[in-house]
Amino acid sequence: MKKEETKIEEERVRLPKDKEVLGVVEAKLGGKRFSVKCQDGFVRICRIPGRLGRDLWISVGDVVIVKPWIAQSNERGDIILSYTKAQVEWLRRKNILKI
Repeated sequence: MKKEETKIEEERVRLPKDKEVLGVVEAKLGGKRFSVKCQDGFVRICRIPGRLGRDLWISVGDVVIVKPWIAQSNERGDIILSYTKAQVEWLRRKNILKI
């Protein structure tokens, strides 16, 4: 039983890499666009890229990984990943998510 319990705890959760940041979706703007409050203090207008459009379903309050655009890094970005509720709880327990 202990091996099964440790496997659940060690479940892989993707963390932000390089310039990616965590954020919480504040509002749907339509057309695959969302207003996201990021951990670095900026509110960005983010979109779901075309390759992820069918696979990524997002609603208000979801925790996501945002990759800021190079040109307008403080204003816009792409949503790369959406976390499940269990993953969000894990991020909060490890003090990674502070929003």
